[in-house]
Amino acid sequence: MKKVLVTGGAGFIGSNFIRHLLNRYDYEIVNLDKLTYAGNLENLRDVEGDPRYRFVHGDICDPEAVTAAIEGAWAVVNLAAETHVDRSLMDVKPFIDTDIHGAFVVLQAALREGVERFLHVSTDEVYGPRYPHAPARETDPLTPANPYAACKAGGEQQCLSFCRAYGLPVVVSRSANNIGPYQHVEKFVPLFVTNALDGLPLPIYGEGLQVRDRLFVEDNCEALDILLHKGVPGEAYNVGSDNERTNLEVAETILALLEKPRSLIRFVEDRAAHDARYSMDTSKVRALGWQPKFDYEAAMERTVAWYRDNRAWWERVKSGEYAEYYKRQYKRRLQRGRPLEPGGG
Repeated sequence: MKKVLVTGGAGFIGSNFIRHLLNRYDYEIVNLDKLTYAGNLENLRDVEGDPRYRFVHGDICDPEAVTAAIEGAWAVVNLAAETHVDRSLMDVKPFIDTDIHGAFVVLQAALREGVERFLHVSTDEVYGPRYPHAPARETDPLTPANPYAACKAGGEQQCLSFCRAYGLPVVVSRSANNIGPYQHVEKFVPLFVTNALDGLPLPIYGEGLQVRDRLFVEDNCEALDILLHKGVPGEAYNVGSDNERTNLEVAETILALLEKPRSLIRFVEDRAAHDARYSMDTSKVRALGWQPKFDYEAAMERTVAWYRDNRAWWERVKSGEYAEYYKRQYKRRLQRGRPLEPGGG
């Protein structure tokens, strides 16, 4: 039985991808996760009893933990990362530690172990803002505009350099903004869904005109599956679903699906270096046979329904550390915010 090491498997995309692999293949899956605030073993409660699955509590920055977890692995999928732009603007050090140094530690271990496949999961944010430019192609220069994106760019370029310099069979995925079950409530869509469910304001940065592609996580898992097995070593692949909408449009969709008033919208002070638009050409991954199954409406409906039906999960996530973060990030902004004008938007 082939062994796959998934780092960061207790997080949003990681937990969905582990479930995808167990449903699709007879693989042994080892989940190495530090269990930071964003890691949650509840995300994988339904597979805990599967004899093919094993959780290892460890940090990808710890060489001993990585060496032990990777032993005998056929493939590595590196999903462990600090991922939130807002937090990177508060403190960039954890992003440098995990997204750059942690990736280096995993690469070194993979090279020693002689793994046959190495998939590193990056982000569309490495390209920087695409407005008014054409959708980014994999050969375009990387111009990250915030600390998170810069750390992701550094991590993935390090991975590709291991392919060029040492022959490690690395493939890089650059995915659009994922949405779906088990995403931490600090992120835009789950934050707005859960706030709306509680009748709390929805804090939209600036005028809410920033454009993002909302990729349903199950579609991304299908793409990661294809790239793990068919991606060409040394290549990067854009993964997006052409579901581009402004943040304001997404907020209005959420309110409509939950039958909540548009008066919950609050325009607040924008964050620093907020990219106006991310957009990617995804023809390269589609040439491998991948096609997204969920359009914008279906992706949003499924996502909103999951949070509506799993209140106990997100109420636990919203307690403790997150409550302090939310206060630091939004309290002052909301006090100075302005509501949506009647008939506006």
